[in-house]
Amino acid sequence: MIFPRRLVQLLVLLIQSGWWGVTASPTDEGALRAGHGEHGEPGHQEPHKDSYSTFASEFLESRYLSDDGYPFPTAPPVDPFAKIKVSDCGVTKGCIRYGKPGCDAETCDYFLSYRRIGTDVEYEMSADTDGWVAVGFSSDKKMGGDDVMGCVHDDNGRVRIHHFYNVGQWAKEIKRNPARDEEGIFENNRVTCRFKRPLYVPREETLVDLHLSWYYLFAWGPAIQGSITRHDIDNPPVSDRMISIYKYEDLFMPSTAYQTFNSPLCLLLIVALTFYLLMGTP
Repeated sequence: MIFPRRLVQLLVLLIQSGWWGVTASPTDEGALRAGHGEHGEPGHQEPHKDSYSTFASEFLESRYLSDDGYPFPTAPPVDPFAKIKVSDCGVTKGCIRYGKPGCDAETCDYFLSYRRIGTDVEYEMSADTDGWVAVGFSSDKKMGGDDVMGCVHDDNGRVRIHHFYNVGQWAKEIKRNPARDEEGIFENNRVTCRFKRPLYVPREETLVDLHLSWYYLFAWGPAIQGSITRHDIDNPPVSDRMISIYKYEDLFMPSTAYQTFNSPLCLLLIVALTFYLLMGTP
């Protein structure tokens, strides 16, 4: 209940003037004197009255008057988003990088890290997009029937954590969101986020048990008014093997351009072309 300002001010004045039960009645004064001998020591009553009045007035002013012109104390500043530390990859957390060889959380097409913190798993995600970035937990490397956590950049500039369930090639948002301690940022045309979710949950259709190992699906793409749309690439990358949150690795997955360049057939063609140029035509 919020008191009107005038009423609260009147209550404060009454308290400070000795009304509202603060001033002792004649009966109370007699009891005080009886407790301290014939002469009594009524002086002990005044400090109690003063301290009570001061406390009551300060309490009312700090509790209620702020809604009518008395501002609450300024909230402490929110800590800025701490950058993802890739130096911890393979040491105190596991990381998966997709993109150019040697890329990090700010330059990879897609970046994911995971680490255990008590009964939770903390995930960090980042992707080269202005819309959304997500990770899915799959038992078969294919989209469909997967638990998905996504970070979505909305029209207000905020990055929010959402929980999805893959139905075929499309993601359906689930109201039950296991994420907590979430934070995110959109900067340099990248969506980056960090959140925790419980390590163990009772197994159900839309929420997997992270004690178990899963194939990780990686996806990112544009968003419209805070809603995700189709991912940027037709065949989003998938981890080559099941990922265990108990094993901290630093895995690199080359993007499509580098996969083509590094393929055995491409290398063979390059060697053949080089040999042909060096030897010349007959």
